[in-house]
Parts: sequence; C-alpha cells; structure tokens
Amino acid sequence: MKKALASLICYCLVFTSALSNAYATPSTERQYADSPIEGKWDITVTVDGKELPSWLEVYHSGNKWLVGQYVGITGSARPISIVHFKDGKMSFTIPPQWEKEDNYISVEGTLENDVLTGTVVEANGKTHHWKGVRAPLLVREKAPVWGTPVKLFNGKDLSGWQALGENQWKVVSGILTSPKSGANLITNQKFNDFKLHIEFRCPSGSNSGVYLRGRYEVQIEDSYGKLPGRGLLGAVYGFIIPNEMAARPAGEWQVYDITLVGRMITVVLNGRTIICNQSIPGITGGALDSHEGEPGPLYIQGDHGPIEYRNIVITPAK
Repeated sequence: MKKALASLICYCLVFTSALSNAYATPSTERQYADSPIEGKWDITVTVDGKELPSWLEVYHSGNKWLVGQYVGITGSARPISIVHFKDGKMSFTIPPQWEKEDNYISVEGTLENDVLTGTVVEANGKTHHWKGVRAPLLVREKAPVWGTPVKLFNGKDLSGWQALGENQWKVVSGILTSPKSGANLITNQKFNDFKLHIEFRCPSGSNSGVYLRGRYEVQIEDSYGKLPGRGLLGAVYGFIIPNEMAARPAGEWQVYDITLVGRMITVVLNGRTIICNQSIPGITGGALDSHEGEPGPLYIQGDHGPIEYRNIVITPAK
C-alpha cells in the first residue's frame, strides 16, 4: 500500500510538472535578470590539450551579494561564498576538496557576448584555460512516449561496452564484474531520455556510480544504516539528497529503477521512491563532458573499488 501511494504521488508530481513545462520555450538557463552573469554555465577546461568538464552556477543571496556553486575537474559541487563581478570581470575562490594540496582554487573569467572565458588556478598551482556557455534548460514540451527496452548487458561478454583505460572488467557467471579498482565502462550507444533498470552488488566499503548520459552520477556506495547524504547511495552525487536511505546491507543485490526526462530525475531504490521528479542542476563530478544538450552513454564507475552489475535494461524515449 505504501509503495503504491508513493508511486501515485510521484506520478502526480511528474504529470503536473509536464503540464507546466509544456508552455516553457526558452532554450537556455537564464532565469535571473539582476546581473548578466547569473545563471548556470557549462564549462570546458583545457588541460594539457585535453578537454575536461566543469560547471558553474551564479545567483543572488539577498539583495547584494552574488554567490554560487561550482563543479571543478575533480570532486563534487562546492559552494561559493562570494562571486565578484564588475565591468564584465568575474572571480571567486574555493577551498580544496579532494585535492591533495591545501591551496585554494582560484577562478577568473570575462563575460563577453554571453560567453564566459577565463582561467582556473588549481590547488596544485597549475593554470588552465576554460570556456563557458549557458546551460540548456532541457525542458520537454510533452511527456515521453517510451520505446522498446534494450538489454545493454548480454550476460556473456562486454559487447556494446568499452573500457576507458586498461580493462579489468569481466563476466563471471552472467555477472558484469570489476574485481578491483580500474577503468570505468561506457556503452557504445548514446541516449537522451530514458528509463533504466540496473541491479548491483557492492562489497563492504566499496563505491561505484551510474552516470546518466555520462554526466549525472547516481551514487552507489556501501551506505546501509547511514542517514541520506549527497555522497551516499541513492544521491545524485553532490546535488540531490534522497528522501530516505533504502540501502540493503553490503554484499546483497540491490536495484535501481531510474527515469531521466530532460533534467528531471526519479530514482527508485529497492522498490522505494527516494527521489521524485527532481531537477538535476548540472553535471556531477567525474562526468565525461559538459555538453548537456547532447545525448550521452551510460557510464559505470570502476575506479573506486570492486563492484558487480547485472540485468541492465534501458528503455529510451521515442
């Protein structure tokens, strides 16, 4: 009865959101009018000739200060206490998070023709150039029509997948297994809106994640008995805290049923709706890229410890 009621409530919220979004036509994230830098920005950082994703949101706190949050090339979303902006010039600093060094990270940029360009000095002292464009709203004008389910893992081999580095993944008794930390794994196919069913088994103390479109991580971690958190099982990493901790003990099979439509995500963990039609603000740490308006692969994390997966089925929207 409780499960049915939760599903009904979630359905009603999704339906109401779909109706209200049907009349929204803007294509970019520009909700604020007080300052031209306010809004959400998809950033690409160039590091040794390689493009890496980053993300920035700027908004007013009260009637004076600009504040925000930032996703760097490492770590999760971090708050920005003050964003300085004057005459088209922006700057802010944030403390280190997972970096080994204790130095603050310093970001500077220039806004011109609604494009941000600038530099970031990382905690290790290295300077990188970056470019930012306004993030798309990803509003859908009508509810999705679901297509035919696609079995992404055949239970026999890694057909349809590729490892991002030296491959440690293997198939054991029909289970997709990463016995130790190593390469992450992505699908050859790319997807836009979809429903995902995926089952996983996480050993004690281990950690993994499922990246939707390769950009938004739904966290997998040994979290049984803990309170919900931005970095624990069921969270959209760094952004959305689930409404309850529905984890099973380490070593037991667990199930995600995830729906992603535009930015709107619903997460059902082990039959309990823990996130119901919430908006994902931007890319999460570890994303493949920051091109939010494009389709992307399913990407599962293999560099944070042992993990197992099975029964991976995606139902794309037509």
